[in-house]
Amino acid sequence: MNKVYAVGIGPGGVYGMTAAARAALEEAEVICGYSVYLDLVAPLVPGKELRSTPMTRELDRCAMALELASEGRTAALICSGDAGVYGLASPLLEMAGRYPAVTVEVVPGVTAALAGAAALGAPLGHDFCTVSLSDLLTPWEVIERRLRAAAAGDFVLCLYNPASRRRPDTLRRACDILLDAGRSPDTPCGWAHSIGRAGQAVRLLTLAQLRESEADMFTTVFVGSSATRVEGGRMITPRGYRTGRAEGGGR
Repeated sequence: MNKVYAVGIGPGGVYGMTAAARAALEEAEVICGYSVYLDLVAPLVPGKELRSTPMTRELDRCAMALELASEGRTAALICSGDAGVYGLASPLLEMAGRYPAVTVEVVPGVTAALAGAAALGAPLGHDFCTVSLSDLLTPWEVIERRLRAAAAGDFVLCLYNPASRRRPDTLRRACDILLDAGRSPDTPCGWAHSIGRAGQAVRLLTLAQLRESEADMFTTVFVGSSATRVEGGRMITPRGYRTGRAEGGGR
């Protein structure tokens, strides 16, 4: 069909995969992805051809899927979460212009912000933003500017890629920026680790405590706004229904 599906397979387990993602995998003749993600979907697609490249070879995976589609095959390019949120949909579409006969369809998935928020309660009940703390592709000066802007706007923050072996102090640096920008040390925060996978864990803590905590690339961090609170062991950011000021029909 000369087609590539960009498929976000959700945060981990099969339960977090959308029906649209499952359908795209079933339609695809060949599935391309990082080996860890291929292992997650392999039981769902017995007999399918699987193609992998090592970590950090994302552009090679995009090119592989497009080449296969240009040969008349239907390919699926998979990544975790949602393909359009820190995923491969963007580079895939950037490359697709070189393959005019190939159609690209982006299939929505469940990103870590949504899955992690559900595990913690409802921290994203009002306006929020996501920021990746990885400076591999984004200069730290840009990340800092975005963190300060989010703090000034009193957004709930969802932090992706909070730390790694190469940059073990980025979460602490981010907390220092938020504290310097006026976010209270007592701000309710939380993190979710290995969401939807074996060993999933969540923790509630304050911003001051978050500064001293450890995280890795499997951790998604939430920093509350001035309205966020903890009730019954759950992190909640009110939407405003109790005050009668909310709009939107319960979306």
